[in-house]
Amino acid sequence: MELFDFKTDEEINLLSSDGMVIYYGKILSEQRADYYLHALLNTIEWKKDEAIIFGKHFFTKRKVAWYGDENFEYTYSNTTKQALPWTDELLELKEIAENRTGERYNSCLLNLYHNGTEAMAWHSDGEKDLKKNGAISSLSFGAERKFSFKHKKNRETVSVILEHGSLLIMKGATQTNWLHRLPPIKRITTPRINLTFRTIVL
Repeated sequence: MELFDFKTDEEINLLSSDGMVIYYGKILSEQRADYYLHALLNTIEWKKDEAIIFGKHFFTKRKVAWYGDENFEYTYSNTTKQALPWTDELLELKEIAENRTGERYNSCLLNLYHNGTEAMAWHSDGEKDLKKNGAISSLSFGAERKFSFKHKKNRETVSVILEHGSLLIMKGATQTNWLHRLPPIKRITTPRINLTFRTIVL
């Protein structure tokens, strides 16, 4: 099932079973979303993401940053990140996400995609550092991008367009039963920033 330019209210689960994904659509005005996009581009300590696969060290064109309440460690793709202290803008956005979703978060992984050729392959966020079945809230700024889910067993797919200033939440058994990805779209030439607020288990 493909969902393009999809609008939903807060009660509709985009997944048919085995998890919960709610897309709130745009929760910020265009002006406010523009403000945060500019601030995040210029105040975040962006670094190229890295991974160790079959013993080889890779760096991505996409950049990332990791922030949190404490100096949390977060390990994925066989590399470990140390959380930086929150910026003022990140604390504001965390509060917005928490108030809208009713969840609480202690950390945030940010991704900067410079254009549509930079993407994310199928994966699930099931790292041992994360709260089991914990909620992950995703705020998007900049270029609109397609975001897709695929069931691990029956291969069912569903997609939504993530808009500038929009919010999506994944929770329940979503990470256990579904994969997600950000596919490449070559015609997109402008950047997108994605904030994923998470809960690290101490």
